[in-house]
Amino acid sequence: MPPRLPLLLPLLLFYFPFSAALRPLHDQLQHDGQRAVFKSVTTNDAWGSFVHLLDLQRGSHVSGLSGLKRYLVRFGYLTLPDRAELDSDAFDARLESAVFLYQTNHGLPVTGKLDAATLSQLMTPRCGVPDAVAATAPNRTGLTERFTFFPGKPRWAGQRPLTLTYALSTAHTITYISRADVAAALRRAFARWEQVIPVRFVETADYRAADVRVAFYRGDHGDGEPFDGQLGVLAHAFSPESGRLHLDAAEWWAVDLRQVEAAEAVDLESVATHEIGHVLGLGHTSAREAVMFPSLHPRTRKVELKVDDIKGAQALYGSNPDFQLSQLAEAEMSSAPHPKITGGDKGKSWIRIAVPLTLTLMV
Repeated sequence: MPPRLPLLLPLLLFYFPFSAALRPLHDQLQHDGQRAVFKSVTTNDAWGSFVHLLDLQRGSHVSGLSGLKRYLVRFGYLTLPDRAELDSDAFDARLESAVFLYQTNHGLPVTGKLDAATLSQLMTPRCGVPDAVAATAPNRTGLTERFTFFPGKPRWAGQRPLTLTYALSTAHTITYISRADVAAALRRAFARWEQVIPVRFVETADYRAADVRVAFYRGDHGDGEPFDGQLGVLAHAFSPESGRLHLDAAEWWAVDLRQVEAAEAVDLESVATHEIGHVLGLGHTSAREAVMFPSLHPRTRKVELKVDDIKGAQALYGSNPDFQLSQLAEAEMSSAPHPKITGGDKGKSWIRIAVPLTLTLMV
């Protein structure tokens, strides 16, 4: 019996948007441009096109691999000596090594192939700062530390306890959520970090004078890293002591996902909590359950700091004397290793099964 190829194309088109467009290659981020970009699997079109790379491995030569190379260069997994190699659609030894590294850092099966699990992760909306592949070491809690910092380990200077002011822009904002609700979400996000380190965040109306300045922007907004529309780059924040935290105004932001039906809705408090970690000096972690993990699905709420987030922040600033880490560590050790999937994640779980399903239909 001949392969049932007619069934494959409609299935792929239903599950994954196709696009030939590629994201531009961005320069490595350095201070004050050591910034963290938060990218939100409803996915950005350029990453959705990766679906046709399924099961490619070393020796393959397929149109679109150059786009994957740009992705891996951008996020710190691949270094190429010249533009010609970047533009090549050959799956060579360098690309295989980058895939190995990416799989290792994301806790995926280390195959060196673009298998379904790897493609699913690659296509998941995420933060745009390059990932730091940190050496892991057991800590006193028995857990493994996976947190990272910006190069040079920058942090806010000052006597502890430290007080930082923050403000929400009145000029660069969104109007479909009330300013009071946006401010409340930010207040909760700052408070989560405040509870675990000796840093106090104080809201102020003076945007220009604030230490941390939060604003919503669209497209090119003057910092060298333009936003790219819905479900691409969600937000970005700069390393200490820049204090800039920018959110993409093109996103469908939500402060209560129960009140919003849109599949593309992004939880504002979750993104803000992650970006504040960058404002404090944290890089990304490979601990999937942590707030500082680079990826976030739409319709997912992820605001509770985990031991890895807390240990990273405390390595920079020390511990809030009123906070006890031991109880949280015990709770994490006794729980399942993987985070609970929210309703939003369940709605997106099709991307993890769609690729294997296409293979079944082809047989």
